Amino acid sequence: VQLQASGGGLVQAGGSLTLSCAASRRTSSNNGMGWFRQAPGKEREFVSSISWRGGSTIYADNVRGRFAISRDNAKVYLQMNSLKPEDTAVYYCAVSRSSYASRDLSSYQYWGQGTLVTVSS
Repeated sequence: VQLQASGGGLVQAGGSLTLSCAASRRTSSNNGMGWFRQAPGKEREFVSSISWRGGSTIYADNVRGRFAISRDNAKVYLQMNSLKPEDTAVYYCAVSRSSYASRDLSSYQYWGQGTLVTVSS
């Protein structure tokens, strides 16, 4: 089981980044995928999720309209625009237990190692 997230970095407020996550096909076939983030001293929180075939997406209220999730088979992407300092966190990709998109952290069975996004003001 392998999930490899990449694309994090340092960006100024208002800038953009695209995160990528490659999953081994066996772990992500027929499964929804999602992105979560964890800021220092805070709990891990839901960011976005996409269903198996990409037909259904969910966003947290604080990123809707700025972030866009997409997938290409075993890869999932998170396009982040209009970044804010409060978006600073370690971003994790995850594979759901089901084929649906989900905002429930407990519904995810596999997790990547995380990639750091830092937004300066």
